Amino acid sequence: MEFHKDLDARGLNCPLPILKAKKALAELESGQVLRIVATDPGSVRDFQAFAKQTGNALLSHIQQGTEFTFLMRRK
Repeated sequence: MEFHKDLDARGLNCPLPILKAKKALAELESGQVLRIVATDPGSVRDFQAFAKQTGNALLSHIQQGTEFTFLMRRK
């Protein structure tokens, strides 16, 4: 899927991936997509909760080894 901004949150632990994603999403226009790559296993749960709380859409999350890739659309 196409994305408009890429965020590398590998090596960061909660809450840093969420905080960096929040900042990156604020720089996007409504409807644009942010790709986040993280290594914190808790980030799956964190990004699901973040999407519900903010209204931004979590389009997908994929695990490849120890990396988690999220696609999030700004509301």
